[in-house]
Amino acid sequence: MASYRTSMQIVGDLLNATAQSGQDGIKTTALLSKANLPHSRLSKFISNLTGAGLINKIEFDGKHTFVITQRGRQYLETYVKFANVAQSFGLEL
Repeated sequence: MASYRTSMQIVGDLLNATAQSGQDGIKTTALLSKANLPHSRLSKFISNLTGAGLINKIEFDGKHTFVITQRGRQYLETYVKFANVAQSFGLEL
């Protein structure tokens, strides 16, 4: 049986991939691959994440690079702690 990720898990994956790329940021193609999402779904999540101030979108020469913000790092840190607590009680987010 296929296990689908929740929106919260996808946001966590996107922020984690962006955080791992450091200050240089991550390009769209790499983010698509690491988050395992089709481009149409990624666009919706990116719009939400930039709107919430969790990542910055840098446009240069027609290409996009994404960098996690301090607020995004705080969100990711809290998400990871919460996911670990939930998992210790046998719950999934």
